[in-house]
Amino acid sequence: MPLKSDSIEDLQLNLTPMIDVVFLLIIFFMVGARFTEEAEHQQFDVELPTASPVQTMSRQPDPLVIAVSRTGTVQIQSREVSLEALLSELRAAKAAFADQAVLIRGDGNGSYQSVVDVMNVCHQAEIKKFSLAFQPVEVKDAVQP
Repeated sequence: MPLKSDSIEDLQLNLTPMIDVVFLLIIFFMVGARFTEEAEHQQFDVELPTASPVQTMSRQPDPLVIAVSRTGTVQIQSREVSLEALLSELRAAKAAFADQAVLIRGDGNGSYQSVVDVMNVCHQAEIKKFSLAFQPVEVKDAVQP
């Protein structure tokens, strides 16, 4: 005689293990596809062609900053140099960049002759673009014609 029960449980399918297996397969194929891409580039022993490095010509170089102190010492790129060494460095810069600019920063309380000496060195190095740095001041009582 069959036994009867009043509550029939609904059968439920647990999808968690199946989702885990699908994620593992996705990871496996992604990693495997990455290794095959790298292997394709290494199939042939290819020697790449060579070329000399190219300097960009679209941008002008920054101006060289030459500082002339109150005592007349000359500094370029934060190191003290003589006028002869300055001349050789400016000639090298002129050879590298034809339109090399120079900015001369002279001390306001220093000797003007030291600044003129640096300008003369720029002229000897055939640098045509040099300028003197100054700090503008606001004139309050300007005389108007």
